Amino acid sequence: AGEEFNINSPKQLGEILFGKLGLPHGKKTKTGWSTNADVLEKLRYEAPIVGAVLEYRQYAKLKSTYADGLLKAMDPDGRVRTSFQMTVTATGRLSSTEPNLQNIPTRTDLGSEIRRMFIPAEGCVLVDADYSQIELRLLAHMAGDEAMIAAFRSGGDFHAETAAKVFHVAPDQVTHEMRRQAKAVNFGIVYGISAFSLSQDIGVSVAEAKAYMEAYFATFPGVRTYMDAIVERAREQGYVETLFHRRRDLPELKSSNFNTRSFGERVALNAPIQGTAADIIKIAMVRVDQRLKRENMILEDENKTLKKKLQKAYDFMKRFTINGLNMLESFFAIYWGKNA
Repeated sequence: AGEEFNINSPKQLGEILFGKLGLPHGKKTKTGWSTNADVLEKLRYEAPIVGAVLEYRQYAKLKSTYADGLLKAMDPDGRVRTSFQMTVTATGRLSSTEPNLQNIPTRTDLGSEIRRMFIPAEGCVLVDADYSQIELRLLAHMAGDEAMIAAFRSGGDFHAETAAKVFHVAPDQVTHEMRRQAKAVNFGIVYGISAFSLSQDIGVSVAEAKAYMEAYFATFPGVRTYMDAIVERAREQGYVETLFHRRRDLPELKSSNFNTRSFGERVALNAPIQGTAADIIKIAMVRVDQRLKRENMILEDENKTLKKKLQKAYDFMKRFTINGLNMLESFFAIYWGKNA
């Protein structure tokens, strides 16, 4: 910057970035230049100072939210206990409050260090169980796309297989960058992403992003047919449903405002998939708990015996099927001791 300024002051930071350095994409508000995360991400490679500011903000958020914040939420015995809400999110997912333990960072090395603070109480274990790529598998099931279903049933790397098909290369020629872009397309489609948003996510032009999406739909034609059909049905009915008939009303689809209608269309695409995933997870949690109690699998054993009992729970989850959906793959991990 060539001078000292208060990095926590959006006004001073904006003057440095857009006034003094003349960086592009500047947008003025009533209080000065906008310096929110979206703006700075677009400028990350325009000047070294932007990357430094983003890094500082990451450290500051980790400190205030997780280090200082969790200390405030700590119970007298030194442990942190959250509350899980069943009916807060529109999708049906569980939400965690006071404190929120669902957003503990893992993508960075420093974030992973924060997660190491969470250890089980003496004599207890932490069990982590999840379904692998459940939303994409549900998309394949609900769209009935044979190519996507076959890709999952092959047991290979779905993102790499998608990249090979979209970029028309052999599987062994798929680069890390190709896989990254294919992964962004895979998950973006679930959320009704636009070509513009995809271009921002993977750092390509809008035209390139649109070409990737067209190649994706050509590879998995059943997905496009499903997407068009579900939005049209939502317009007619005024709502969408999960596979368990949990309904989400969509009055936004009748709005005269384009942005509101577009939001409604994205929700129509995503709600049945994300909502069904939430339903399945909740049902699995209840059934696993019931099974553990029914088989007297109280988890108070030495590690060797404990592993055997948890393996039984894993086998049960792996066999768990719903509505003929038999493509669910389980992820299961067991942690004890000092979370090493």
